[in-house]
Amino acid sequence: MTASSHSPPPAAPDVPARRTAAAPRARRVWRQDFAASLVVFLVALPLCVGVAVASGVPAELGLVTGIVGGLVAGLMPGSSLQVSGPAAGLTVLVYEAVQEHGLGTLGVLVLAAGLLQTAMGLMRLGRWFRAISVAVVQGMLAGIGLVLIAGQLYAMADAPAPAGGPAKFAGLPALVVGTAGSPAALTAAALGVGTIAVLVLWPRLPGAARLLPAPLVAVASATAVAVVFDPPVARVDVRGLLASVQPPSGSDFARLAEFGVLGTVLAFTLIASAESLFSAAAVDRMHDGPRTDYDKELVAQGAGNAVCGALGALPMTAVIVRSSANVRAGARTKASRVLHGVWLLLFAALVPAALGVIPLAALAGVLVHAGWKLVPVRAMVPLWREHRGEAVVLAATAVAIVATNLFEGVLVGLLLAVAKTAWDMSHVHVDVVDTGTGPIVVRLVGNATFLRLPKMLDTLERLPADRPIELDLTGLRHLDHACGTALGAWADRHNEDGVDPVRVAV
Repeated sequence: MTASSHSPPPAAPDVPARRTAAAPRARRVWRQDFAASLVVFLVALPLCVGVAVASGVPAELGLVTGIVGGLVAGLMPGSSLQVSGPAAGLTVLVYEAVQEHGLGTLGVLVLAAGLLQTAMGLMRLGRWFRAISVAVVQGMLAGIGLVLIAGQLYAMADAPAPAGGPAKFAGLPALVVGTAGSPAALTAAALGVGTIAVLVLWPRLPGAARLLPAPLVAVASATAVAVVFDPPVARVDVRGLLASVQPPSGSDFARLAEFGVLGTVLAFTLIASAESLFSAAAVDRMHDGPRTDYDKELVAQGAGNAVCGALGALPMTAVIVRSSANVRAGARTKASRVLHGVWLLLFAALVPAALGVIPLAALAGVLVHAGWKLVPVRAMVPLWREHRGEAVVLAATAVAIVATNLFEGVLVGLLLAVAKTAWDMSHVHVDVVDTGTGPIVVRLVGNATFLRLPKMLDTLERLPADRPIELDLTGLRHLDHACGTALGAWADRHNEDGVDPVRVAV
């Protein structure tokens, strides 16, 4: 026998040792997720309440949507670290829907949008949202931010806001004059401005002072001032969690046959889906964990919105503010976002009366700050220098949303993006070579479409009619029917003069 035949068998793996080593890692991950969930809860609490109040619905419904975002969407596959809940990006659309169709219909709108999102995810359409122009999405968010800021400036002064974006902006001078002449309005505005100041300055403090999230500190500070001095300012109206949850009735479902209601459902679906999936892409760049499955994430968002609709709550999207707070706080798994939903549920069930001491002006200040962050002010100058067409699409989308409404503004942006792409793809270079003797050679290079037809014909019609011409089309990647017909008609006119016929190389 050889020596190898007497070698001992390989040692069995030390399974207990591996388990012992894995246990500390699991405990460490759990501690990180637990700590991150508390941070996300503290960030989400004022935002959930503020978005609900700005949307014209009971404050508790914002908490319900945050709870569903944690317990339903948080448990489902898709993106492991992004956090869902009510979003400032849908505030304007929800407010308009509630004013036009009523609070009872909101649940039907959200439920139908959730079912449509789920169907789109099952049909694997989630990845196609990445094909939407970034300029349109940024313009959409900018338009939402501008309308949100204008509306919440009225709330900061405890004044009613006019309906529609143009009316909100047109009424701002009168708002300033009215606020200056009213001590109560000045007090409310001071609380709102103070809230914004805390939000801006808090992130600049040393690291140890920033353990608490800025939105919580800002709202808590304004609330403490309101409690101590008891100024005559409006506060959050508390109805109770169970009293605020009103599932839609049969008559509400009957309104789905109305064209305007269907349009709102479609707007909810597309905007909530786009915002969630773009947020997922941003969150993926912030960590090195598993990447987002866009189709599964769309199903998760749809399931969450279906539950929110069944409860009569606000629509839900993935929110970049909460998601980035989750990642920065050290979250490792989806447990952090699920636990944040648990903390919201406990707060809503045990201490709902605490909402009643919060000044509305403080929540308005939080949303003014959130709206400003939606407007890409710093990105506009470099975008204008490097991609002027994209900057035009962004600005036009934002202006259209302010001037009309969210749905029509986004449609304008999408049409402009398509037109810009068609224009960019239709570049054609016309090169004329004339040596003085022999035929004139005209080379066309690029994509010959009807958009560039005037340029090509102007060049061709300036050529002398008494010289032979060679038309070289070998450099064209695309020649549409309009250009082919126009070039043929030009060649026929040139040949009618009795000169050598135009020779075409293709």
